[in-house]
Amino acid sequence: MTADIVNLRRFKKSKAREADAKTAEANRLAFGRTKAERQKTEAVRTLETKRLDDHKLED
Repeated sequence: MTADIVNLRRFKKSKAREADAKTAEANRLAFGRTKAERQKTEAVRTLETKRLDDHKLED
C-alpha cells in the first residue's frame, strides 16, 4: 500500500483556480454579452424611442 505524495501548495492553488473558474462561468452567464449584442440592443432602443417621439401629438 503506497500513498501518492501531494504538494499541498499546488493542491491549494489548483482548488483555488477551479473555484475561480466556476465563479467566472457564473458571471459570464449572468453578465456576459458581446459588444455586438450591446450595440444592437442600444440601436433598437434608440429606434423605438425615436418612433415613439415621432408619433407624439403636440399642441
